[in-house]
Amino acid sequence: MQRTILITGASRGIGRGIAERLLREGHRLSLGLRQPDQLVGTVLDHPDVLRVRYDASDPSAGDAFVQKTEEMWGGFDSLIHCAGCLHRTPLLFDDAAEPELEELWRINLMGPWRLTRAAWRLLKQSGRGRIQVLVSMSGKRVKGRMTGYPVSKFGLMALCQAMRNEGWDEGIRVTAICPSWVATDMALGISTLPAEDMTQPADLAELSSSLLRVANTAVPFELAVNCVLEV
Repeated sequence: MQRTILITGASRGIGRGIAERLLREGHRLSLGLRQPDQLVGTVLDHPDVLRVRYDASDPSAGDAFVQKTEEMWGGFDSLIHCAGCLHRTPLLFDDAAEPELEELWRINLMGPWRLTRAAWRLLKQSGRGRIQVLVSMSGKRVKGRMTGYPVSKFGLMALCQAMRNEGWDEGIRVTAICPSWVATDMALGISTLPAEDMTQPADLAELSSSLLRVANTAVPFELAVNCVLEV
């Protein structure tokens, strides 16, 4: 079954892996990107892919993204949130770190919230709406002294629960995807775990694809993905 899918954060890493997988499977995509021209000449430079300038920190970006997608495809039925940022802001941060915290809230929480609100009418209208949110295991537990990032992700998990409650009777199904270490530039920059021991972006792309095919009666709300033992 072909779907029309909005994806944020598809210029690299997990989001790009998901987009490439779903394009190969025959879906139509609308990609929200800070720099749409980055994908010129790649496999995502394709007739079934709309590339839209989108900045998750911009309060008006979600409405514009949805409008351009509707103009191109007439509607859509799925939304995958992959855009995010990471700062290692501690609990006892100094005043200079305030902009980091504000960016975490704007991109990791308010970006998905605003885009979901903008997309809701068309997700509901489709009759088979799906939302996937790349939350991270940091939305389920706090490890070490990094505080700002997991707090933003805990908020994102709460947003996922609110989406599920609001959309259930309309046939909209939500899944919070919570991986630990994934072999991306961001993770490799802060972890000592070798890339080959991390979850691979292609593995998450396979899970994302599977979630789009599962019947509404069997869609999991939360999908925890571990590459190391957590107790």
